[in-house]
Amino acid sequence: MPTSELPTTEQCKNCEKTFDASFDYCPYCGQETADNLTIGVLFSNTIDNYISIDARFFRSFGTLMIKPGVLARRFVDGKRLKYLHPAQFYLFISVIFFFIFSFTIRKADNEVSEAIKKGLEQEINLDSVRVNTDSLGIAEAQKALKKNQKIIGISDKDMAELDSVMVSDPQVANLSFGFKREKLDSLITAGAPLDQKIKAMGMKEDANAFTRRFYTQMLKFYEKQGGGILQALYDTIPVAMFLLLPFFAMFLKLFYWKPATFTHHLVFSFYFFTFIFTSFSIMLLVNKVWEIPIWLEVLICFSFAIYLMLALRNFYKSSWVGAFFKAGIISFLYMLIIVPVAAIGIIMVAFMLY
Repeated sequence: MPTSELPTTEQCKNCEKTFDASFDYCPYCGQETADNLTIGVLFSNTIDNYISIDARFFRSFGTLMIKPGVLARRFVDGKRLKYLHPAQFYLFISVIFFFIFSFTIRKADNEVSEAIKKGLEQEINLDSVRVNTDSLGIAEAQKALKKNQKIIGISDKDMAELDSVMVSDPQVANLSFGFKREKLDSLITAGAPLDQKIKAMGMKEDANAFTRRFYTQMLKFYEKQGGGILQALYDTIPVAMFLLLPFFAMFLKLFYWKPATFTHHLVFSFYFFTFIFTSFSIMLLVNKVWEIPIWLEVLICFSFAIYLMLALRNFYKSSWVGAFFKAGIISFLYMLIIVPVAAIGIIMVAFMLY
């Protein structure tokens, strides 16, 4: 009698279980049996899994831009295969925004760094000269800040207060590092240990870890002459913006306690911030070819509140009056409490990681 051919088996390289060699995929874990890990496969899988630029993107993008709150409502209601996941959509758009914004911030960083460098390079030998040189450095820094005021995000009111303080407060006007720069410069030139240099800057022997870190960062700032300080601030913003999302969802929860769970509020927040990032990305691109007037930029920013009102009405099925007042209160409280605290935190973290 003819003997039948024994079936051949293959071992999965992922889960290490055996299966019929004729299978194209492992029946246990789903990994492809062919080991064809090429560069094309590697990056195509990455794009497919995390970016997914397909019909879902364009369907989600159109709904997000022209139908406030509808995309979040449909996702919460279970229509999820037709649209991009809210976190995925947010990450994709935020990457595009910060990529475009990086070209703008780079120019501003160079100008601010150059202004700081000029102030620090002034030779200080006499107290009378100290006032003039330090004032010159401050003036250069103020000039650079005013030139890049929109990019950095300083309001006209804050800029006016900064100018008045610089003029009226003699301690600020005579701003200096408060230590003997000649001694520190000699230690830096001689390659002295870190402890000697930060002690020369005024750090006490019994300083705690935070104070020691602060003096270390001040030394780095002095040695680099302020170079890259704005870039360090920029690098901190994406993470901070992502962490601010739950706070926005918390405000929504306060005003819409019963209609939705906190997860639903997060979905709404992801899509709303995605809309904001998309709008700013378009504004940055338009600014490359045509400078948008200030009044139009203010009008566009004001339209975010209108978008929020429409989104609240469509997502939470709120009345027009309720959506109007809640959108205004949420925006006001968020800008009054969360954004200033976050800005201070971003500046501190950026400086400590500089």
